[in-house]
Amino acid sequence: MCRNIRPLFNFDPPATDDEIHASSLQYVRKVSGFTKPSQANQAAFDAAVEEVARVTRDLVDALVTHSPAKDREVEAQKRRAAAAKRFGTQAAR
Repeated sequence: MCRNIRPLFNFDPPATDDEIHASSLQYVRKVSGFTKPSQANQAAFDAAVEEVARVTRDLVDALVTHSPAKDREVEAQKRRAAAAKRFGTQAAR
């Protein structure tokens, strides 16, 4: 599950609220052990996702660095290349 949580700081363009929400959702899923909580736990689950997203946005906005921002597309290409090497591709088979 946590493989879907990506670094969100120091990218150009900056992390969107949707990306932060998606990472927060993955985190709460991992911690709770629920992919889809029961109705009895739904409100607590949703509140946790929103709180984690709020805190994450505050963190990302407060961090500073002297390093140049990373390009999202270049980083995505690196992840795809690593996945192709790790898992192979249809062309390689």
